[in-house]
Amino acid sequence: MFRIFTVPEAQASILRRETGPGTAVTESVRKGIKSVFRADLTPEEAVALLLEEVRTKGDRAIIEWTERIDGIRLEDIVVPRADIVAAKDRLEADLIEALQLAAGRIRRFHSFQPIPNWTTKEMGGVLGQRFLPVAKAGVYVPGGTAPLPSSLLMSAIPAQVAGVPDIIVATPPGRPAGRVSDVILAAAAIAGVERVFAVGGALAVAAMTFGTESVPRVDKIVGPGNLFTTLAKQQVYGLVGIDGVYGPTETAVVADETADPAWLAADLLAQAEHDVMASAILFTPSRRMAEAVQVEIARQIEQLSRAEIIAQSLAFRGGVVLTKDLEQACQLASDYAAEHTCLAVANEQECVEMIANAGGLFVGEHSFEVLGDYVAGPSHTMPTGGTARFASPLNVLDFMKITSIVQLDPRTSAELSPTAARIAKAEQLTAHSNAAQIRLNET
Repeated sequence: MFRIFTVPEAQASILRRETGPGTAVTESVRKGIKSVFRADLTPEEAVALLLEEVRTKGDRAIIEWTERIDGIRLEDIVVPRADIVAAKDRLEADLIEALQLAAGRIRRFHSFQPIPNWTTKEMGGVLGQRFLPVAKAGVYVPGGTAPLPSSLLMSAIPAQVAGVPDIIVATPPGRPAGRVSDVILAAAAIAGVERVFAVGGALAVAAMTFGTESVPRVDKIVGPGNLFTTLAKQQVYGLVGIDGVYGPTETAVVADETADPAWLAADLLAQAEHDVMASAILFTPSRRMAEAVQVEIARQIEQLSRAEIIAQSLAFRGGVVLTKDLEQACQLASDYAAEHTCLAVANEQECVEMIANAGGLFVGEHSFEVLGDYVAGPSHTMPTGGTARFASPLNVLDFMKITSIVQLDPRTSAELSPTAARIAKAEQLTAHSNAAQIRLNET
């Protein structure tokens, strides 16, 4: 179930990245599309159809397609403010306390992120950058099969810290009641989000992009989702901003002989629990550790409620990569550029320096990834599919726009104009050249 691979074997299988994040299509997805749309559409074609339906028909399209896709007849797309507030009273006190603790740590972590407006007078006049938040942000919170209040906190709170004045949440109504889960509504209340809309997937992305009678148009959409949510975000990018394109979740663990195999197994199982497409990979130079983790996984999985999903994930997307030494383990993990990279090693800092690519680094066995999912502080929305090579976790700057400030003094303007005119002439843009030259003629 959880194989041990040589490095070449792993590079030819579990470490290969042949598709972008969020693009894997299973046979069950194809069958689902044919059942709902009554045609052999690709996921991209199905999403494009939904986007156009919402663009042209607004709320009516949301109601009709939610019924066709999920079998839920929406009574109201807008969740009443009273329901959001009352949700906290319908949940256990210890759960509310847990959400409040998580929200506080998330807010405190992001409050440390600098957002520096700056100017200089060292280049002639005033030059600089001004940081301003977007006016409206839309947070997508998955919740069709299981409610994810943590995703609401992890996305909405950084937007609040950034100073976004208008934040809305879109999340699927749950089956069979057709209403948003109380735990998501309670998270919204705790975060201070006042507007929640019962719409999911590509329909939610479309509604927040184009606006409908009920759902306002936003400037940026953030938050993870399923294949159709991801494809919708790709297709609307340019009409709105997006935070990133997210695929199945993934964890890379680098471990040496000092690690606890039971803890490693527990962490890998927790990752595999998300989805059959989730990846849980252990890099270690120790065969003894690799085999001990195999034994622990076989022992612990029997106690877990999602054992079937975990088994499929570990069999097809997970495994142990047996490396020649710890340095090679770190290099392979960095090359893989996982969403989460966990270090269970004696010399932690040495490994930290060798990992250039990771959405999040979890350093030491007491900094396990599940804490990052909920309460550590950083947003758990992180780059997947190898995009950690160039992308970052969701953070305050995702909700900021930078405006360049150019306020040159007359002397500097005159000094630079001939250079601008010469470059414009080389580009055969004579109007550009004239705009610079005409000012010289006036002086």
